[in-house]
Amino acid sequence: MKLRPFILAAFAALFAASAQAHGSDIEAHQAYAYSANPASGGVFMVIHNHGDEDDRLIGVRSDAAARVEVHQSVMQDGVMMMSQAETLVIPAGGELLLERGGYHIMFMGITTPWQQGDIVTVTLIFEHAGEITIDVPVDLTGAMGGDDEAHMDMTTMDMSATEDGASN
Repeated sequence: MKLRPFILAAFAALFAASAQAHGSDIEAHQAYAYSANPASGGVFMVIHNHGDEDDRLIGVRSDAAARVEVHQSVMQDGVMMMSQAETLVIPAGGELLLERGGYHIMFMGITTPWQQGDIVTVTLIFEHAGEITIDVPVDLTGAMGGDDEAHMDMTTMDMSATEDGASN
């Protein structure tokens, strides 16, 4: 029956909806993964800082791809461009939105193509909170992503990279 992937995705979303390291003021929720092609994809979420001090997302890692980086998408002269973001500040009492067309976690060289309902494990590395590992459900329908007009079509982007990490 075709409902199984959707039921699995909904069930996974319940568990992946919120992740917080024990004793940490950082909480990641509303996470989902999306891939428009078998080689690359992105993870999107909201990261809340419930603490009284700013924190920084300083790295990410996952076994789901050869390279995993925090990226920023910006429109330049009518063309969507992506570049690696070294660190992102999560302000005290505030949030950081990782979304399509903005900051996101980019997966390049996906090890196994993502299917609807799969789970992608991602470790977020923070300056103060340390490491938080979350299980992120794959949503290929775009239902978790909101307004389709705000989504970036990654199927036409060159995701290849040279050894130094620069795009070809």
